[in-house]
Amino acid sequence: MFLMLTQELLVDIHVRHQQGESIRSIAKALNISRNTVRKYFRDAIKVPTYSERAPKLSKLEPFKPYIQERMDAAKPDWIPAEVLFREILELGYTGQVGILKNHIRPFKLKKNDPVVRFETLPGQQLQVDFTTINRGRFKLKALVATLGFSRASFVRFSEYEKQEDWLRGIEEALQYFGGVPKELLFDNAKCIMTERDAYGEGQHRWNAKLLEMAKDYGFKLRACRPYRARTKGKVERFNRYLKESFIIPLAAKLKQANLNLDVATANAYVGPWLYEVANQRIHGTTGEKPAVLLEQERFSLQPLPERGLSPKLTYVERAFAVPIESFQHPLSIYDQLLEVRL
Repeated sequence: MFLMLTQELLVDIHVRHQQGESIRSIAKALNISRNTVRKYFRDAIKVPTYSERAPKLSKLEPFKPYIQERMDAAKPDWIPAEVLFREILELGYTGQVGILKNHIRPFKLKKNDPVVRFETLPGQQLQVDFTTINRGRFKLKALVATLGFSRASFVRFSEYEKQEDWLRGIEEALQYFGGVPKELLFDNAKCIMTERDAYGEGQHRWNAKLLEMAKDYGFKLRACRPYRARTKGKVERFNRYLKESFIIPLAAKLKQANLNLDVATANAYVGPWLYEVANQRIHGTTGEKPAVLLEQERFSLQPLPERGLSPKLTYVERAFAVPIESFQHPLSIYDQLLEVRL
């Protein structure tokens, strides 16, 4: 009776043989019998006859079962070719990345294929992310928070992406929405997650201050899995919309007056924009206005704690922290309207 060989072991046998090792050497190195190694070669290689030439095996051939298993496990998401390439290199692959790309291209989800979307129940999840906005030599950071059900979003700009920027932004977002979802979903930012899988798979070591806030506000902490790009797709899609629909137009208007977009100005103007534009648009996925769905979602949000780090503001009060009429005034009187020095 022969040993049942795993795909990893088959690949190892093949690679060692390709590198010139003998059957005896392969059997000893892998702790299997020589008959098992011989059987592998008998089953894997068909001896050509004079009238039939054996097809030349691709260097990728022994690794195709492994690649297929990895792609199947990742569905409906997609593991980049570069990632798979690094993995099979460690298994002994000696070919080029182009061979791998050509092989997996037909398996990639086509644009006209239905995309599986990850929807959440009202009040279930808030996706939180930081995005960087480059404006020439000027750089802004923005914490963006998007509710999974309604797609209502909140934005807070800062100069840096420090612990206090995360905590302040999260707190203001929860006050902005008027309640607390069951869970907050993050990427793998080091200042909020100090060690991934520290206590086992999916059990991470979180920032102590964030844990304290989670306890006070009553939300769970979740992190995206590696290579699961669409898990946090709602907030990431909003990041692009924020830059195209808010940052670029405002920066262009400031540039016309020889002014630069800074954190104070961005924060002052983002409230009216969120209320009048972003959360009033018809969302491409839901077909509804985020503000309308937010009114429904609020019934499912947990109440804010009685004590908070800053005064509680309602959705409308937060949105109109700066008068919306300031959009209609000349840039020469921004100082008076914003009460900041540009």
